[in-house]
Amino acid sequence: MLRGIDTARSVGLNPVKLNMVVMAGINADEVLDFAMRTINDGWHVRFIELMPVTGGEAAASLFVPASDIRKRLEVVGELEPCLPGVGNGPAKYFRFPGAPGTIGFITPISEHFCFNCNRLRLTADGKLRPCLLSEYEVDLKQPLRGGISLAGLKQLIEEAVANKPRRHHLEEGYVLRDRPFTQVGG
Repeated sequence: MLRGIDTARSVGLNPVKLNMVVMAGINADEVLDFAMRTINDGWHVRFIELMPVTGGEAAASLFVPASDIRKRLEVVGELEPCLPGVGNGPAKYFRFPGAPGTIGFITPISEHFCFNCNRLRLTADGKLRPCLLSEYEVDLKQPLRGGISLAGLKQLIEEAVANKPRRHHLEEGYVLRDRPFTQVGG
């Protein structure tokens, strides 16, 4: 992976933005290494809490809250809050003093952010989902293939936005049954 990122950077694909779903016993020991890349290489790293979307005890045993991740980073220095760029969604951004890169935390479990979510997801088969963690979808593919007007398309998108749930229900044991994240764009 690192070789691929270095190659991308060498041909001008910058900045490097990397998402890391932190999991106990799998990659949690690499958090500090990735955080150091924000200082040494200017990467923008987002640490994401594992979402237990398939249910079961395995996800619970792998979960690492963002507060634990932050504690691991304290050996480097204090994280300073920084303003996110436009369109960066629910992440909260920080940086080490003098670091060119940033560290973001996406905390769907420990710090619910649904009220602040500005995302819609378009699936590979043309369905618009107002929430990654909801099975509600609005079909855009068939209307687009059928020649829907711009006003009609706008109405469908507004329908999806109007049906955006106020919050997810993962902590209540909700399990995403219809599609894996890879098919939803998450």
